[in-house]
Amino acid sequence: MAPPPTTQANRRTLYCRRHHQHPHRQCRSVLMVMSTRLLEKTIGYRFRRKKWLELALTHPSYRHENSDQLEDNQRLEYLGDAVLGLLAAHALYQRNPNATEGELSKLRSGITRDETLANIAETIDLGRHLRFGKGEAQNGGPSRKSNLADALEALLGAAWKDGGQRAAQKVFDNLFPAVINKTSNTSSDLNPKGTLQEYTQQHSLPQPTYESIATEGPDHSPQHTIHVHVFDKIFSATAGSKREAEQRAAEQALCSIQNESPR
Repeated sequence: MAPPPTTQANRRTLYCRRHHQHPHRQCRSVLMVMSTRLLEKTIGYRFRRKKWLELALTHPSYRHENSDQLEDNQRLEYLGDAVLGLLAAHALYQRNPNATEGELSKLRSGITRDETLANIAETIDLGRHLRFGKGEAQNGGPSRKSNLADALEALLGAAWKDGGQRAAQKVFDNLFPAVINKTSNTSSDLNPKGTLQEYTQQHSLPQPTYESIATEGPDHSPQHTIHVHVFDKIFSATAGSKREAEQRAAEQALCSIQNESPR
């Protein structure tokens, strides 16, 4: 009988055993090194200090379940959010010389929204590189859009900490060109909330109002439900952040008026 095919996971386990290490304990660092090398190749940037990359890939649930892990990626996510805003603003400023401040802000919001970030993270299979606690890993953590969006921002923050603006710019240039190109041609699809407000203004209608209805789930991965009141109707949406839930609710409202006019 032929031996079973050797998968990547099997190769990693065999490597650990050959080095007399337990594949789920001492070998965790070896597996992380193998994973980060692949990710570095994907994003086109090699970290000088691997601790920043490893931290960017550490979900809060992992820290909660491992007493030796003192930090997670939340602080890097905070930094990465600001870095992304800066790099996106500069890219749009350069590519759209005739756009107004308001138009540029609208385009930037389309780039920085959670759904856009999650889609980019999915294209590079970022979820497979993240470290989760067992509970989060078994409940869809690696594919949850809010986790992916947060990790992508943390990745930009980690690049900034490791190599400054030049490093973060390199990662941004490798991951965001398609989104930048798209926003140079259209903005309404990327910012339904802004488009909905413009529509009501153009038709002398009451502006939409957003109401937070509920927040459910664990602290490190909440799900927010938002209602938008417009056209004498209520549209509801749920997402990993209030901002994204508002965008989705606005998108539903826009869809409802494609084939009918508001009174």
